[in-house]
Amino acid sequence: MAHKKGGGSSRNGRDSAGRRLGLKRNAGQVVLAGTIIVRQRGTRILAGENVGVGRDHTLYALRSGTVAFDKTRGDRSRVNVLELPVLRVGSVEMDAEPAPAAD
Repeated sequence: MAHKKGGGSSRNGRDSAGRRLGLKRNAGQVVLAGTIIVRQRGTRILAGENVGVGRDHTLYALRSGTVAFDKTRGDRSRVNVLELPVLRVGSVEMDAEPAPAAD
């Protein structure tokens, strides 16, 4: 009789999920303090003004502002957060008199 032997199992078929690395905010975008700007392995992009570095080398905004990239002397990229100017909308004037004390 013609029999077919069972096919052996493959040792392939595994893969790890992507790590979602890279730029999260581009130059010119407004960010709030704490916003992640770059996720990276190692310090491919350096932290500049108003930018913090996480323990996994993630770069995040320390202050609210606009994202800007520039180059260092060694031709490495650096990310900065340029603070937005604070606008005064109006001033509060107190010209009310204190209420008389109740007897």
